[in-house]
Amino acid sequence: MLPTILTTNDTTLASALSNAINNKTKPLGSLGRLEQLALQIGLMQQTTKPVLHDPAIIVFAADHGVVAEGISAFPQDVTWQMVENFLCGGAAINVFARQNNIALQIVDAGVNHEFGERNGLIHRKVASGTRNFAQQPAMTAAQCQLAIQNGRELVAALSGNVLGFGEMGIGNTTAAAALMHKLTALPVADCVGAGTGLSADGIRHKQKVIEAAVALHAGVSEPLDVLACFGGFEIATMAGAMLEAAARRKVLLIDGFIVSSALLVAARLQPDILDYCVFSHQSDESGHARLLQALQVNPVLKLDLRLGEGTGAALVYPMVQAAVNFLNQMATFGSAQVSEKSAD
Repeated sequence: MLPTILTTNDTTLASALSNAINNKTKPLGSLGRLEQLALQIGLMQQTTKPVLHDPAIIVFAADHGVVAEGISAFPQDVTWQMVENFLCGGAAINVFARQNNIALQIVDAGVNHEFGERNGLIHRKVASGTRNFAQQPAMTAAQCQLAIQNGRELVAALSGNVLGFGEMGIGNTTAAAALMHKLTALPVADCVGAGTGLSADGIRHKQKVIEAAVALHAGVSEPLDVLACFGGFEIATMAGAMLEAAARRKVLLIDGFIVSSALLVAARLQPDILDYCVFSHQSDESGHARLLQALQVNPVLKLDLRLGEGTGAALVYPMVQAAVNFLNQMATFGSAQVSEKSAD
């Protein structure tokens, strides 16, 4: 059973928020995208006075059996090594989360490594990596459901109302590209990119692997079946977390290509989830721009990032804060006794 997500569509509240935004001491529309964010977050929280508290980012880590097909420039061991880096506070996401006072959680959703009990690591391992989807479905239906449920439970335990999403998993751009192809019907070539830094030949090989896998699993079409067949444990756990977060009316900070592929699955299951999403940036991974277009959404930033980890979510959070703060703290023309624009 998936959580029910309610639309934020409320014409009366939207009008009240628009009036509040337009009456601030500024030319109409002059705060641009921040005004759109203020309106969106007010609608999420069902108030003209939205509040942000206890922001968090969850980084979901897992391994992928499809790495056996030679689709990554890095070995699979990098997944667990980067988890260790997260736990030691040395990765980019650690730096940006600290900078913006965002709590960071690291989740082992299916890494091919035994970490033991470690401070700061949340154990939600479904299995030690997925199977190779070039030969068989990446996970069973039961494993997929467990991962989704794990994600929901993680979010249920959080107190804050802002949640960013990050990931780590060698091979997961291949899984994301396959999910994108199956759920948007865009050509595989439009979905595949360099990932961890593949050459042109490597990208072509990656494309061929996905095309052969899609042909092998041609009968798979329903979103949950597609997720189980081509996804990763971190992607499935993340999709469950997103669904639960939106059902609880949290602000969802969506990172790059892999996170957006999890959101794509969630949106195919519950389309109203998009009302709660702030798409932090357009990744430099070539398929991400087309995926955002398929979702009919606009990212806040374009910084040529392609790191993942939730870095875009951490970087966009100050923009979200600014949107809420101007709505709550900026003077109106009346309160500041500033003359408004004369009628034409």
